[in-house]
Amino acid sequence: MTSPLARYRPLLAALMLGMGLLTATSACGSSSAATPVTTAVKEIAVTIAGHEVTPPPGRVEVTEGQKVRITVTSDVADVAHVHGYDKAANLRPNTPATIEFVADQSGLFEVETHESNLQLCQLMVR
Repeated sequence: MTSPLARYRPLLAALMLGMGLLTATSACGSSSAATPVTTAVKEIAVTIAGHEVTPPPGRVEVTEGQKVRITVTSDVADVAHVHGYDKAANLRPNTPATIEFVADQSGLFEVETHESNLQLCQLMVR
């Protein structure tokens, strides 16, 4: 008579083999230098009115590999710039302008305006 466990032995062996292959396959594609990919877009909205930034400038954390979308609405013409990424947008009065990019460099990056020299936020990419 065959024990109940013996009937499941081939299935367990196949399951173990599959898990081993899955682990080996995922390890082959990884590298410490690889940039992780994050599907969620980090939305940052900033308003400038009367030389005041809303919300008040602060650090915004982003995962390396994540897409970032910064929307700036200003009451005066200016240029918004993300240092380190060299991304910029021309600001027209009371018209939202958007800067989009993938945060593929880790570090701390200033986001500011050029003419009025206002800090909009600090982007912390980890």
